Amino acid sequence: MRRILTVLALATTLTAPALAGPEEDYKELREEVWQATLDSSPLLATSIGDRRGDGKLGDLSLEEYDRLAIQSEGFLARLYRIDEDALPADLQVDYAILVRSIRDGLSGVQYDQNRYTIFTNRGGWFSGFASLPNRSPFFTLADYESYVSRLEAYAQVNADGIARSREAISRGLTQPCEPMQGLEDRIATQIVEDYKTSPFWEPFAGDKPASISDADWERLKDQASVALEEAVLPSYRDFLNFYTEEYAPNCRTGTPGILATPGGKEYYDYRVKSFTTTDMTADEVHNLGLSEVARIRSEMVEVAKEAGFDTREAFIEHLRTDPQYYMTDADEYLAYTQALAKHIDGFMPKLFGRLPRNPYTVSPIPAAQAPGNTTAYYEPGSLETGQAGIYRLNTTELHQRPLWELPALGVHEAVPGHHHQISLQQELDIHPLRANGTYFTAFVEGWGLYSERLGIEMGIYDTPAKQMGRLSYEMWRATRLVVDTGIHSKGWSKQQAVEYMLDNTALSPANIDAEVNRYITWPGQALAYKVGELKIRNLRLLAEGLLGADFDLRAFHDKVLENGSVPLDVLDDYVTRWIESQAGPIESVYGYASESPED
Repeated sequence: MRRILTVLALATTLTAPALAGPEEDYKELREEVWQATLDSSPLLATSIGDRRGDGKLGDLSLEEYDRLAIQSEGFLARLYRIDEDALPADLQVDYAILVRSIRDGLSGVQYDQNRYTIFTNRGGWFSGFASLPNRSPFFTLADYESYVSRLEAYAQVNADGIARSREAISRGLTQPCEPMQGLEDRIATQIVEDYKTSPFWEPFAGDKPASISDADWERLKDQASVALEEAVLPSYRDFLNFYTEEYAPNCRTGTPGILATPGGKEYYDYRVKSFTTTDMTADEVHNLGLSEVARIRSEMVEVAKEAGFDTREAFIEHLRTDPQYYMTDADEYLAYTQALAKHIDGFMPKLFGRLPRNPYTVSPIPAAQAPGNTTAYYEPGSLETGQAGIYRLNTTELHQRPLWELPALGVHEAVPGHHHQISLQQELDIHPLRANGTYFTAFVEGWGLYSERLGIEMGIYDTPAKQMGRLSYEMWRATRLVVDTGIHSKGWSKQQAVEYMLDNTALSPANIDAEVNRYITWPGQALAYKVGELKIRNLRLLAEGLLGADFDLRAFHDKVLENGSVPLDVLDDYVTRWIESQAGPIESVYGYASESPED
């Protein structure tokens, strides 16, 4: 397969037009990549107001997978023909981001896991589709027609997803059994007897928009009802039957890590590099995690003493079991979180010179997706579609969701974390491919974890319980480095991973179980948080040390964020040059540049 792609890419290269000059060639190629991205990503097109995606969901077939790989090979070959050093400084940053993004995607093509293992215990195409009513614009007749056509299109997407997953079964690439328990129940929640009780009917459950005629409204409702009854609901039934009758009986037993699958070691090595955007090995990540766990654990001991407990373990047991830290009413829990988010909003102008225009809200995770899901997550918004960002909160199993974790959770998911960074990226004066089409987990999640630390400067960890909550969240991300690599490169069992996290974090047993299930079925993703956060923290320490009284925190934060999501080496180079522009060459002061987490 790899050889075929390379040959086809060479053909693309040989037929490429003659070069006009590095800057012109790069800009032309970048625009081609962007237009191709919009062609293959109709929901992305809709999110920026481009109507080419109307009525489409994208193509999940293996044929499209291969076509995109061939296309990317051609793009990469043309990029390599451009003299990067001849580009202006801003386009050199742009070039490095684009090369890394395409090259990283292509690196995964050679692995069957990347090709066939296309859902986790948290979901896949079927759960992503469930958010369509929340991600779609509903202003015009064309908006509603596009939505109905997407309902109709789901049957083919689902069939393609099942076909690829069926091939995973034949190749021994299914997910492990234990972490997948309960997925069938979450699938079943989408299957209803009356289509009018489905979340997909909600756009038609309210009043008719004034811009749509009575006749068109009735026609749309008729088409939507047929689409739900003949495409959407039967597709969910088909997937549930496939999962329970074919997939689940063939799930993997024994060692849960990806190491146990064909080529698993090499695939995991790729995932480590992909998610961290570094050259770190699994062993280096594991050892970094052990070091961070030891450091954070000592800080937890001090907070426990401040709270009047003899040991860290005694304080954690108190936090896990004392009823004062838990609510029993979901509405009260949501209102408490919303009020805390509004309080945190007030600190933003002190930390940033530039704020995004798009607001965010705090809403529950939809009931069908909440059981077994993480404590919270962020759902990006779009000014074009009229959607605010959403900080999604899990309001189930409240006896496992202590109030002392909410300050750290809020700054990570909303502001100054994901909402601030992602919304700002959408509004930056950079090429739309960078503003909307590039995503590096190490940067995005590293910023989210770094934002938790900003809560110290906001003063929101004003009790030992909340301080321990922040440290527990940081410890959570540090233990991920140990647990994820333990599972996927060292052959750990699930129980070993659970016990390690129980011993070191203050997370509840239910949260830990859900998290370990996530790491097992989504190898490498959890490594990005701590590695990215340490890079940003190291750069800040470098800037503070060299600039002294001239250090401007708001300017530093704006500089880190002004290119959007970038690989960590690009971030390091860009921010280091900014520091040098004010302090002089770093080597002349310290003899070395800023340290990376892997150093």
